[in-house]
Amino acid sequence: MDILIELLKHIVIIFLMALQTAMTLRAILSWFMMGGNKFMDFLYAVTEPFVYPVRALFQRMNWLQGTPIDFSFMITYLLISLISLFLS
Repeated sequence: MDILIELLKHIVIIFLMALQTAMTLRAILSWFMMGGNKFMDFLYAVTEPFVYPVRALFQRMNWLQGTPIDFSFMITYLLISLISLFLS
């Protein structure tokens, strides 16, 4: 049973690392590529389901409204990092 739990934990960690990589690529490439690019569309499709709940929470609480920086993206990245650290 311990082996199964460890395997599941490693699978989740690998998934979170892949998600962080996709988020990093999305952040960097968003400076250079505009919408309509299939790779960017893929990155948004993969990462937005994780970023949107944090963004919606910020909007409901009226936190950081009107700022040019997407703090919800950074908070999501930080939460994923903390979960990965906790599982390691």
